[in-house]
Amino acid sequence: MEFNRIIKLLRKERGITQKQAAEDLGVSQALLSHYEKGIRECGLDFVVRVADYYNVSCDYLLGRSAERNGMMLTADELPNPDKMKDNVYHGSVLPTMNKKLISNSLNVLYAKIAECHSKALTTEVSTYLMMAVAKMFRLLYSAEPHNAQSLFSVEARRWPGYSDAVMRMSESNVADLLAGEDLNGAEGVKDPSCLAMTTESLTREYPLFTPSLLNLIKTSETHVRGLDPRQ
Repeated sequence: MEFNRIIKLLRKERGITQKQAAEDLGVSQALLSHYEKGIRECGLDFVVRVADYYNVSCDYLLGRSAERNGMMLTADELPNPDKMKDNVYHGSVLPTMNKKLISNSLNVLYAKIAECHSKALTTEVSTYLMMAVAKMFRLLYSAEPHNAQSLFSVEARRWPGYSDAVMRMSESNVADLLAGEDLNGAEGVKDPSCLAMTTESLTREYPLFTPSLLNLIKTSETHVRGLDPRQ
């Protein structure tokens, strides 16, 4: 599943036609098409050829690593935006690594938003993210019955539905702005070319933070695929 998706992604990012890639890799276009669609499985020799052709690792092609060079990230290797003294949080590395993945990914996200020069886009994305954090904090806070619920001005019975509605509305507004539609007097993004990117260009522009983003995407999709009955 990962291999066919990734070889198609690499070809598209490189701007190579399927016919050209097949010729360069020494296979028929029909066979490469089958590989890209996941209809047929290839041998190890073809995996190595593809790795050499696109200058990536076999681990990346097989979905074992989110990075083109095949590196497996650890908490120690991730940039530390909060200057934490160590990479262990309450005896566990995993929470620290997840926090770094999120923090570092936000750097890339906001950097790309800035290239759109849209204050409205920044506002809507921020509203969505802040609401997500507020929802998780309220769940933690409310788990202890002795904590004063007067901290919150929105009633507990209304909060879940209302907060979900705000997030859905912000998500919809972001989609509209990115489609070039104006929102409440603010201009939408008229030229989406400002968001042109590939995994290669992201790594080049944000070498410290892109590994975190790619690993965050991979982890998130693993969770989503776990809900898919076809998997």
